Amino acid sequence: ARIALSEALAAQFQGTLGDPGRIHHEGMAARVLLENAREQVASLLKAKQREIIFTSGATESITAATWGAVRRCVEKGSPPHIVFGAVEHSAVRRSSELFASAFGGSVSIVSVDSYGRIDVDAFIDALTPTTALAHLQWGNHEVGTLQPVAEIAAACTDRGILLHVDAAQAVGHVAVDPKDLGIDLLSFSGHKFGGPPGVGGLWVRQGLRIEPLLAGGEQERSRRAGLESVSAAIALGVVASELDESTLDSEASSNRDLLATALERLTTTPGISLLGPLESPDRLPHLLCLAVEGVEPQGVVLGLDRLGIALHSGSSCASEGLEPSPVLEAMGVDAQRSLRVSVGHNSTIDDINALCEQLPQIVSELRSLSA
Repeated sequence: ARIALSEALAAQFQGTLGDPGRIHHEGMAARVLLENAREQVASLLKAKQREIIFTSGATESITAATWGAVRRCVEKGSPPHIVFGAVEHSAVRRSSELFASAFGGSVSIVSVDSYGRIDVDAFIDALTPTTALAHLQWGNHEVGTLQPVAEIAAACTDRGILLHVDAAQAVGHVAVDPKDLGIDLLSFSGHKFGGPPGVGGLWVRQGLRIEPLLAGGEQERSRRAGLESVSAAIALGVVASELDESTLDSEASSNRDLLATALERLTTTPGISLLGPLESPDRLPHLLCLAVEGVEPQGVVLGLDRLGIALHSGSSCASEGLEPSPVLEAMGVDAQRSLRVSVGHNSTIDDINALCEQLPQIVSELRSLSA
C-alpha cells in the first residue's frame, strides 16, 4: 500500500497521474487507484464502495448532505425543517440555517445538558412531518461527548426522516458502522485520523438519491462534480486500510490511558477542571476539554507552543477567531477559558508528562502576572 501511495504521489507531482474520468491509459490507471482507495475507505465504515463520495473534507460533506436533504424536501413541495443540537459544528448550524431559510423553511435547535449530551426526548419532540433532515454528531468536537446516535436514528427511521451524522471526530478513532445504526448520511474528514488535509468523504445510504452540492461534471457517479484529488484519496485509503477493528481498539485504549493520566495529574492544580462527561466511556477516547480559571487560554496556548506542545483553546471550528465557544455556552459553563487536549496514534506518555509538568507552571505564572 505504501509503495502504491509513493508511486501515485510521484506520478501526481510529475504530472503523469491521469484524469480518472478519461479512457486513455493514464486515466484508467488513475481510475483503478481511485476506486481502490474508495474500497479501502468503505471497508473502514463496513460500507459498500459505491456509498462513498470523496469530498474536500467534513465541512463540504456536511454542507452537501444538508443541501441534498433540503432540495429533496423542496421537490416534494414542503418548506424544509431541520433539527440539530446546540453543540453541533458550525458547518451544521450555518448550512442548515442558510438552506432552510432560502426555501422558506426553519430550524429547531435542541438543548443539551451540562456535559454536552443531547436531550433525546426534546430532540424527538422537535421532529415534524416536514422535517427534511436531522443532524446529530457522533461525538462532540470540543468536549468529546458521545451522543445517543442509535436512539435518535431509530426515532428518525420510524418517522421517515433523514438523519445525517457528523462523524468527523469518530471515524478512525472508534468503530463506525452507519448502516447497522440506520443512519442515512455520514460525514468524515481525513486529517482527523492521520490522512492528508483537504480530503474527506460523505457516506450515502444505498438507495438514497440526493441532489449534488457541486454541479457540473459527472464525477463521483454524478454526485459531486469536479476532478477528484486522486493522490489525496489514495493517501486516505492507505490510512483507512491500516485501521482494522483491532487497531482501533488498541489505539482507543492507549489514548484513554494517556488522557486519564493527564486528567488525574492536571486537575490537582487549583482552578483546572474537566468539562464534559466524567466517565471516559461517555466521551471520545482521544480528546478532553479543561476549564482553566483565572487566565486567558490564548496565553497558555502560546506558552506551551514555545515548549513544543500544541493545544487549542476556544471553539474548534473557529481557529482564527477568539469568540466564545458556542458548545460551552450551550452547556452553561465558562465559554471563554478552556483548553482542548487531543492525542493520537503517535502520542506517548512522554508527551503527557511534558504537558503535565509545563501546563501548571505556565498557568501559575500567568495568574501571578494578572494579579
